[in-house]
Amino acid sequence: MLNGGIAGTILDCHMLWGAAWALMRARGADAPPPMVTAEYTVRFRRPIPTSVAIELAARAVAVEADRATVEATLVADGVERATGRGLFVAVKEGHPAFHRW
Repeated sequence: MLNGGIAGTILDCHMLWGAAWALMRARGADAPPPMVTAEYTVRFRRPIPTSVAIELAARAVAVEADRATVEATLVADGVERATGRGLFVAVKEGHPAFHRW
């Protein structure tokens, strides 16, 4: 079974990139803005097997000037195993995470 911390990390990363994509499109930009996770929650519904493919889906449910709220699902073997919701914020030059990765 997949460790809950690993599942949370996977959801956080996938939601952050969903937020970055949503902000990029909303701004009409050519590249996603540098972003950080402000908060996220994960709800575990069932154990997550590692013997099958894991599918992730994320979608922005709210987009503002410098932030986006994203919801995501993690599915394995056709069954929803975990869900996530998070708030992700674009950072400006001078922030420690600005273009760090």
